[in-house]
Amino acid sequence: MSGDNRDAADWLPNDLGGIATAPFERVEHPMLPWEKRCHALADVLDSHKIISTEEKRRSVEALGEATINKLSYYERWAVGFANLLFAKRIITPEELALKMSEVKARFSITET
Repeated sequence: MSGDNRDAADWLPNDLGGIATAPFERVEHPMLPWEKRCHALADVLDSHKIISTEEKRRSVEALGEATINKLSYYERWAVGFANLLFAKRIITPEELALKMSEVKARFSITET
């Protein structure tokens, strides 16, 4: 956005348009199965009017720069969805933790 007079501190972590940065290489990769499920979940939540695209965007921005920089694209979505579902009292952190434990057990995933 040329001509934007915002100070760099006013920019959200994922709002890079118009900011002079070093060149970066965009690399396409096949989506992993969990990323496909995350994307499908976004579509379902939106189609059922549970979480809108705008809410999803804001939930990712609310993670803050440090967290955004640590997480992959779909990890950001997953954390944002969880935070929104907690805020809307659709699920609780305890319910999510229980389901995650069930999934780990189903796939024999061990903590490292």
